[in-house]
Amino acid sequence: MTRHFLRDDDLSPAEQAEVLDLADCFRADRFHQQPLRGPKSVAVIFDKPSTRTRISFSVGVAELGGYPLVIDAQTTQMGRGEPIEDTTRVLDRQVAAIVWRTSGQDRIEAMAATSQVPVVNALTDMFHPCQILADLQTVRAAKSGLAGLTMTYLGDGANNMAHSYLLGGALAGMHVRIGSPPDYQPNPEVLSDAAIIARDTGGSATYEPSAKTAVEGADVVVTHTWVSMGQEDEAADRSSPFVPYAVDSAAIALADPEAVVLH
Repeated sequence: MTRHFLRDDDLSPAEQAEVLDLADCFRADRFHQQPLRGPKSVAVIFDKPSTRTRISFSVGVAELGGYPLVIDAQTTQMGRGEPIEDTTRVLDRQVAAIVWRTSGQDRIEAMAATSQVPVVNALTDMFHPCQILADLQTVRAAKSGLAGLTMTYLGDGANNMAHSYLLGGALAGMHVRIGSPPDYQPNPEVLSDAAIIARDTGGSATYEPSAKTAVEGADVVVTHTWVSMGQEDEAADRSSPFVPYAVDSAAIALADPEAVVLH
């Protein structure tokens, strides 16, 4: 059965740890393994503008021995409204995997339901699982581990980063706190899923409307832009609710003195 990576909990806690261990090996030796040697082609599709994600996936596929087939979706039939399923059938006959940065989670799920090759979520409006793996690797290197650490996210609790921090942090056995305005709480189902995972890993997953309470004693403090792509027209209205949740000197003073800060 073909496996896909559409959200953080598509990995088990043990599999997440294995991925992070392997990432450490690649950090020490970028050519540690080349499973795509051939080269095998990997389709890397972008519906949205991208710099860092485009570069990291393109270089990563190449250094794994593969060929990154980078596609701007707007220059393909997808940009003219071709059904996702039809595009997927064209791709999975010719590539070893598909990486897609898109909008709705339903879009990448439709692709995965059709594809005979693995589909990887490079960002949707709901989740950003590859980014969280990179962040967890960074924290693990700084803190010599993840389990038992308290990680606080301040800002828009309803966005993809908050959702992925909940799931990814819970898988790692962390205590994840989301501090956000009441009108920007995490998706209740995602919060519930994270809490269930955390019960088995020794962590926790909670929502906290008070920024001060959320950040108090935190080992890791993370945040994200208050205005995501596609929300530019709402910038003025979106900024003011998040001012009390800014990661500033006052917030950091409440965290653990050795806290790691990520953005």
